Amino acid sequence: MTTNSSPAQTLSPTKQALLALREMQSKLEASEYAKREPIAIVGMGCRFPGDADTPEAFWKLLRDGVDAIKSVPADRWDIDDYYDPDPDSPGKIYSRYGSFVSQIDGFDPGFFGISPREALSMDPQQRLLMEVSWEALEQANQNPEDLFNSPTGVFVGICTNDYAKVVLGSEDNHNIDAYFATGNTHSVAAGRLSYALGFTGPSIAVDTACSSSLVAVHLAVQSLRSQECEVALAGGVNLLLSPQTSITFSKARMMSPDGRCKTFDAAADGYVRGEGCGVIVLKRLSDAVAAGDNILAVIKGSAINQDGPSGGLTVPNGPSQERVLRQALANGQSKPADIDYIEAHGTGTSLGDPIEVEALGSVFGRDHSPEKPLLLGSVKTNIGHLEGAAGIAGIIKVVLSMQHNIIPEHLHFREPNPHIGWGNLPIKVTAKKTVWERNGKPRAAGVSSFGFSGTNAHVVLEEAPATEVKKTDVERPLHLLTLSAKSPTALQDLVGRYQTHLSSQPGATDFPSICFSANAGRAHFNHRLSLVAEAATDAAQMLSAHVQGEDPSGVFEGVTGGAAPSVAFLFTGQGSQYCGMGRDLYETQPRFRAALTRCDQLLRPMLKQPLLELLFSSEDTTAALNQTANTQPALFAVEYALAQ
Repeated sequence: MTTNSSPAQTLSPTKQALLALREMQSKLEASEYAKREPIAIVGMGCRFPGDADTPEAFWKLLRDGVDAIKSVPADRWDIDDYYDPDPDSPGKIYSRYGSFVSQIDGFDPGFFGISPREALSMDPQQRLLMEVSWEALEQANQNPEDLFNSPTGVFVGICTNDYAKVVLGSEDNHNIDAYFATGNTHSVAAGRLSYALGFTGPSIAVDTACSSSLVAVHLAVQSLRSQECEVALAGGVNLLLSPQTSITFSKARMMSPDGRCKTFDAAADGYVRGEGCGVIVLKRLSDAVAAGDNILAVIKGSAINQDGPSGGLTVPNGPSQERVLRQALANGQSKPADIDYIEAHGTGTSLGDPIEVEALGSVFGRDHSPEKPLLLGSVKTNIGHLEGAAGIAGIIKVVLSMQHNIIPEHLHFREPNPHIGWGNLPIKVTAKKTVWERNGKPRAAGVSSFGFSGTNAHVVLEEAPATEVKKTDVERPLHLLTLSAKSPTALQDLVGRYQTHLSSQPGATDFPSICFSANAGRAHFNHRLSLVAEAATDAAQMLSAHVQGEDPSGVFEGVTGGAAPSVAFLFTGQGSQYCGMGRDLYETQPRFRAALTRCDQLLRPMLKQPLLELLFSSEDTTAALNQTANTQPALFAVEYALAQ
């Protein structure tokens, strides 16, 4: 007698109920975890003041305690025409200073499929965002072509529109063309990036003033957790192209006359405006681990709220700041005691600084002590207030600090602000470069941004979890490096950068990893160069020779076009066999070894001597290998493995 009953149906009703309950509990736990799963930061890109055009350059600026503030450059506006130390002087600015990025006019529109005419009407913020987003994807080893037509999200903080003011400033309507609207609308800053790279996930521009980019990160985290997207780009951009906004902030007495954010100091008298762009690439932690991504840090929790009825439209609200801090901790299931450091909003105003520190004391004070205080700092003391990009600058600073185990110096802190009750608060400003201790737990930090619109945001970060690095026991004797670009000039620039990098620290350079990333983690364009080398020093010398116009052996350059060519393999026949043929490949190339091993297994019933023994025996097997019954299958097996 047979039955189709499942094992569960043979159980008693009570046991069936218990089984169903456990299944429901498991599903509930999975659902709850999805709502709070940590989000991995797998890539970063930036253009910040002080020539901090890469995360590595930004870290050098922070590590060395560089103050990137300078006088307003002539390519923005003539500061002499607008400067007046009298705050009440109409149409004038009482500060001569700001923080600025370089080469905002160096955009290559053809790279993104944009015509030169359209590029002229594009806000440089859109251009900068596209460049930095591409760089962030490259740092994440995410080939943009692999993300085409994928649910990848874009979340951008952006709140200024100076370029439109510049274009319209002449009151000449002839400057308005068909591209002006798309070139200067905030929503298109996100939408154009999604369009150009073929992303189909959420695409959102966020304007909550100074908290814009941190709110964008919060929305990206929520979108990933709700399965709206699989990968997300989040960040912010801000450029100072017109004096009008500086004039109004000057009238509101928000700006520091000497152009320094003296955050938490007794001399705090306002902030200095800054510009820049930062983008991070995000994935759900489980997806990042499964893909073997290089996880830089994780976002544990985040939250946003609003000041509501504070002392004024632009006046910070301490209780609201406390609530957003507590909510971000709760969303990440973190405790106040877990947090070592706060990257503060810290604009350096006599009103805002005390409110922020008191709110931090209320949330974190009970779980810290004078011996183990909550550490506090602000990147605004280095690069000024980047407004719509301020929060993302803080996140990138914290991630870099975690990677280097150092909290950089908080500049311009000489005498603590007397309006802050420091004696009652276990909080310490990092006035000196500080070693970031683990203290038996993962390093964790919070990043705050508070918009003058009243929207507050806080993000809780934790250092990357320890993951097992999959290493192969195979050491390849040679490596293939592939480089490509969309034009001959761009290719030569790329070759020069690789040559500089490979020759700068050859002993510390992981050449195999560099080759792998260049081959598998980059988009490949028509103008190409490749080389075969054993080590970084060899590759650097070959590239140097190529740059100097020589024709070094092992370097190949050319142009591809059209559809990929068909591939055919032509191998020699009997007479080419020899003992040990393919040994180096078998010992160093996993796919070749797997194919040859498979052939060995299939041929064992047919050969008197196993294939691998015929090929690689320590004894001379020439006579046996030259027998036709062995020669043909041996040659086929090696040729098949080569093709694989």
